[in-house]
Amino acid sequence: MAGHSKWKQIKRKKAVTDARRASSWTKVIREITVAAKAGGGDPGGNPRLRTAIDAAKAVNMPNENIDRAIKKGTGELEGSSYEELTYEGYGPGGAAIFIEATTDNPTRTVAEIRHAFSRNHGNLGATGSVGWMFDRKGQIYLDATRHDEDRTLELALDAGAEDFVREGDQFVVSTAPGTFHAVQDALRAAKLQIDSAELAMVPKNTVKVEGPDVDRIIRLVEALEELDDVSKVFSNFDIDASQLAEAEA
Repeated sequence: MAGHSKWKQIKRKKAVTDARRASSWTKVIREITVAAKAGGGDPGGNPRLRTAIDAAKAVNMPNENIDRAIKKGTGELEGSSYEELTYEGYGPGGAAIFIEATTDNPTRTVAEIRHAFSRNHGNLGATGSVGWMFDRKGQIYLDATRHDEDRTLELALDAGAEDFVREGDQFVVSTAPGTFHAVQDALRAAKLQIDSAELAMVPKNTVKVEGPDVDRIIRLVEALEELDDVSKVFSNFDIDASQLAEAEA
């Protein structure tokens, strides 16, 4: 199982606090603003904006917040100017960490990321140090307990998906970035409910993390994800099921 997917399983099982929801809203608003600035305010003609709006609805963001973020991106309302940056490094056990950030202050962002690494047994690396270990893929998640596996597999592959696996109680559909939205549309047209979807950095290979490094890598990723400027964190760690269960406890 890829580290990215395992990390999503951990996050799904954690309680969602008000503070985390507020943090999610901050990140989603930034993504909507950047997407609207880059490709316009019409989600019908801007796939990235459409994905950001879907993410906003998934965390129950009110429509007025979504509309305001779009208008800031298109310049109809005044707003901050954001840059999109990536950072790379290594965590406990030698796991690769790839970070996507959206910030209006790169100096602040790199300082906060470096601090999170140093406090949690990791090292911030140079650009390109781990990026080659990942591929950009669309990842679509569905509840495996609610959908027939054979039918979901057939629909996904017919729509252009590259891969389909079951991970615990989830189906994970992988796509090329260019077919990401077409596959989602096909699944929704067939009345399948998508739990979540994102363009992700998927590891080509995984690194087994064991012993004390299990808690350390989880704390590092959590610390990075809690930073407002950090949009997404990806890793290639792999953890035995027994140690994963202990980490979730």
